[in-house]
This record gives sequence, C-alpha cells and structure tokens, in this order.
Amino acid sequence: MPEKIKKSSKVRNKVTGKYETEHFYVKNRSIEELETLINNKNTRPKIKLKALRELIRRNKVGKQQK
Repeated sequence: MPEKIKKSSKVRNKVTGKYETEHFYVKNRSIEELETLINNKNTRPKIKLKALRELIRRNKVGKQQK
C-alpha cells in the first residue's frame, strides 16, 4: 500500500449528497508541502521520514543529479 500522511476521510458532497473518500498519500503532495512537513517542528518523526523518503525517490534531495 502507498504511504499516507494522515488517515483517509469521508467528505460529503453538498450538491449530490454522496460521500467521497479523500486520501492523503505522500506521492500526491507537492514538493513544497513535503518540505514544509520536514521543516515543521510539530511534525511527528515518522511523517518526516516518509516525506524525506519521497523527496529522495523524486531525486530532489540526497542523490546527485546527472
């Protein structure tokens, strides 16, 4: 399963009345949002590590670019 930042939530669409599930996957977050998660002092270490791993996976941190 993909890594999540926080638990999924059900959001009710006010127009149709149906519920939609909103997922918070690390892979869907922008680079700026991941960097703010890493730099925020209130973020849990587990979440910081997930964000750092994602930035490394995207070749934005840690690895030298060719």
